[in-house]
Amino acid sequence: MTKGIVPERRPRGAAFVIAAGLAGLAALLLWDAAGLKQDGGYAGVGPADVPRMIAYVLLILSVGTVVAGIKGDLPRPPRQAPAPVLWILGGLGAQLALLHVLGFALTGAILFGCTARGFGQKPLWRGLLIGLVLALVIYGLFDRLLRLNLPGGPLEQLIFGG
Repeated sequence: MTKGIVPERRPRGAAFVIAAGLAGLAALLLWDAAGLKQDGGYAGVGPADVPRMIAYVLLILSVGTVVAGIKGDLPRPPRQAPAPVLWILGGLGAQLALLHVLGFALTGAILFGCTARGFGQKPLWRGLLIGLVLALVIYGLFDRLLRLNLPGGPLEQLIFGG
């Protein structure tokens, strides 16, 4: 048994919610696979076979989760820390809101910095600086080498000329 994790001997509601989610996803895959044309040809394997196999595995996992929930063999979940998730979501929200105003490089730096901060990197300016360098390199590769347009801002105008 893992250190610090004490199993409980009562059913956990979360196990049944997770099992229902797995079963629902499996049902969705089976429903979708039923609509696919199944002409296996020479090998006998068609486009619906892989979704069906994944659905069956999900059903097995669902049953196993229900059994573990009934037996109470589930570890106590660790204490949740919302701050890292909020840092990452804040960085993603800032990138989405500011992408067409500031451009790819600056908003990519914001996303990278906030994500690094969410994972414990301190100080924030270091993550922002590393993110800015990486975003400029990525923008340069896409703009110059691949000829694919990413949203440019004032910094990209200054460095790459448009």
